[in-house]
Amino acid sequence: MDEPAGGTADDSTAITTEPGSGAVAADPVARDPRDVMPAWVPRAILIFLVGVAGLFTLRWLLVELQSFLVLIVVSLFLSFALEPAVNWLNRNGIRRGLATGMVMLGSLAATVAFLVLLGQALFTQVSDFIEDLPNRVERIEHQVNERFDTELDADELVKEVQSKDVQGLATDLGTRALDLGISALGLVFNLFTIALFTFYMVADGPRFRRSVLSFLSPTRQERVAHGWEIAIQKTGGYIYSRGVLAFASAVVTTAVLGILDVDYALALGLWTGLVSQFIPTIGTYLAGALPVLVALLDDPGHALIILAFLLIYQQIENYLFAPKITAKTMDLHPAVAFGTVMVGAALFGGVGALIALPAAAVIQAIATTYLNRHEVIDTHMTRDHRREPDASGRPNKRSASRAATPDPAS
Repeated sequence: MDEPAGGTADDSTAITTEPGSGAVAADPVARDPRDVMPAWVPRAILIFLVGVAGLFTLRWLLVELQSFLVLIVVSLFLSFALEPAVNWLNRNGIRRGLATGMVMLGSLAATVAFLVLLGQALFTQVSDFIEDLPNRVERIEHQVNERFDTELDADELVKEVQSKDVQGLATDLGTRALDLGISALGLVFNLFTIALFTFYMVADGPRFRRSVLSFLSPTRQERVAHGWEIAIQKTGGYIYSRGVLAFASAVVTTAVLGILDVDYALALGLWTGLVSQFIPTIGTYLAGALPVLVALLDDPGHALIILAFLLIYQQIENYLFAPKITAKTMDLHPAVAFGTVMVGAALFGGVGALIALPAAAVIQAIATTYLNRHEVIDTHMTRDHRREPDASGRPNKRSASRAATPDPAS
């Protein structure tokens, strides 16, 4: 019995073929190709998730190891600073390990001597100030009562303050002493760690560099070795230039303080020289504040003379000494130097501020070496618009207008 001509929908989709007929069977469940997920999507999702997890892990490691990484970075820059002196001793027949020890011990001895001199001066000055404090308070009390017609009694104020604060001070004394001891112990441990890493980085410097370069191709070895050499030269040059300027400042300041008969002129001169040169941006103000304050306690007139001297010497140093000494060691624009110090302080605190300038000098030197620089075109945006003087010495208006108007040919 024949089937009717009009079949059902299901019958129309199923096509029966005989073997060898060449017909293709239709998929009973046909899908739109746009509904099928590409094969690369699951792999991409997996790679993305692994990458995100890796970034979070890396961030966690950096946060947890920040203190250790700071110690390593400080040790690296100290090794850059010490290596020129160690290389010089090594070339003169002293073993590298012994030369490294000699340089580090010499630096340590100089640092300890400076701290002892400064600490002795500060301790004695503060002790004298505390002993003379009652007399100073009485003089201030007398002047205030005379000028403002008051009956201020400093003794009563001191007793009232002491009765309120002495109990709290005694309670907090033990806790503060314990915290101070723990902080001092941590500082000693960090200094020992820095000294240990610095010693091995300098004493085994050639072997350490060979070990690092062995993982690179010959072409990259040459570039990395050259960059390493630039880092050593710039950091060593920075220490050298700062040291020369600090020595000059210390000598001149000590002489002026000695002439004015200021107490502890040598310690204050060393403080002024070192702090003004090795603490960026604010070092000049910190260096000058201490001798001015010490002189102010004895003679305000001498304090004004010292302040004037420091301001004048700072200008002489900035425009006469520093350009000649730092011309071949480190040349940073003041704005770049200030921004670098701010970034270093934000990332690593005070340590970052100290190493920011040599780090910036190293980066600048490497960028100058490996990046191409081109001649700048002559446009009105790159010209100096100052007026050129004419034969009479007056500003030439024609030259100024010519400098301000762009050349049609350009």
